[in-house]
Amino acid sequence: MKKIEHIGIAVKDIERSNKLFKSLFGTAHYKIEDVESEGVKTSFFKCGPNKIELLQATNEESPIAKFIEKKGEGMHHIAFAVDDIEQEIERLTKEGFTMIHKEPKQGADNKLIAFLHPRSTNGVLIELCQEIKA
Repeated sequence: MKKIEHIGIAVKDIERSNKLFKSLFGTAHYKIEDVESEGVKTSFFKCGPNKIELLQATNEESPIAKFIEKKGEGMHHIAFAVDDIEQEIERLTKEGFTMIHKEPKQGADNKLIAFLHPRSTNGVLIELCQEIKA
């Protein structure tokens, strides 16, 4: 894992949250994107060298909707950049981690993604992200 790629925050209302984080960071979001496969609308902010991803559920079956129902709004996951997501999934599986996604899938912000189950990472949902090469 190369670096923290972004921190994901679950929100109920992305427009209201965009205003809040714009005030907090002093800059507007740079991208809004729907990820239909995950049932979310995302909004990305840059804060220095870091990125924050706001996630709003677009349907009741979305993992974000279920998260907010159980825990309320707040930090959802930490994403790490990797060079080869398939190799990293294989390595982590061999190390005994439980993968939610055994194969990478298309995510937001031009990334392939895969999640590790929090039961194998001390309760922290971890996302792997690989930049999709053009």
